[in-house]
Parts: sequence; C-alpha cells; structure tokens
Amino acid sequence: MIRSGAYNYINVLDKAMDASWTRNSVISNNIANVDTPGFKRQDVHFEDYLRNEVGYTMSLDDEVADVDLDSLMATTYTDYATVSYRLDGNNVDIDTESAELAKNQIKYYTMADSVSQEFNRLKSVMKAQ
Repeated sequence: MIRSGAYNYINVLDKAMDASWTRNSVISNNIANVDTPGFKRQDVHFEDYLRNEVGYTMSLDDEVADVDLDSLMATTYTDYATVSYRLDGNNVDIDTESAELAKNQIKYYTMADSVSQEFNRLKSVMKAQ
C-alpha cells in the first residue's frame, strides 16, 4: 500500500486483488473437499465492503480518495445453507465452484492489468515532466 493521492486507484485495486487471491484459495479448498462428508463450502465477502466505501456519487475520484483502506478486508465465511447436494451433508457443487474459479481468475487478471495501466499512466506523466 502506497500512501499518496496519486496511488488511490492502485491501493483500492490492491485490496481487491488481495480479496480475489483469498477467494481463489477458498474456492480451491472447496474443490479439494468436494468428496468430504459434511464439508460446507466457503466463500469470501468483499464486494459489499467495497461498494459501501466507494458509494454511489458522481465523482469516483473523490470516493476513491476517501476510501478507508483498513476497512477493505476480505472475510471468509462458511455457507451453512440448508440445501445439501448429497446425502452426506456436503454442499459443494463442483460445476459451480469451477465456474466461480474461472470467473475469479478473470477478475484477478483484469485487476492486475488495471494496476499495470495505472503505473504506465504515472510513468508517462513523469516522463513528460
């Protein structure tokens, strides 16, 4: 985390990438335990925290500048849904987890590309000086 106004977007993207990395580990663990009796799938809660911090105003720049980065922490929770796909109490659906893993990887690489673009913008501004 870089404490400077020029890096606001990068800091928020960094937190989002951390959450995505955590989600990748959680989904991988779900897939690894697909045959474990009684295992309950886990997931990561982050997007609502980000939505609450960024808000819905007209100026995203102002919202990102005011984000409390310490409150943007991904939390892992266990899905104790009463719906179980099998008689052994396991509620992991391999097809759903595989799709979520692919979706999460696309998000992660998109955010990594965005961070790279932000640094390229900063580098081009510094070269122009």
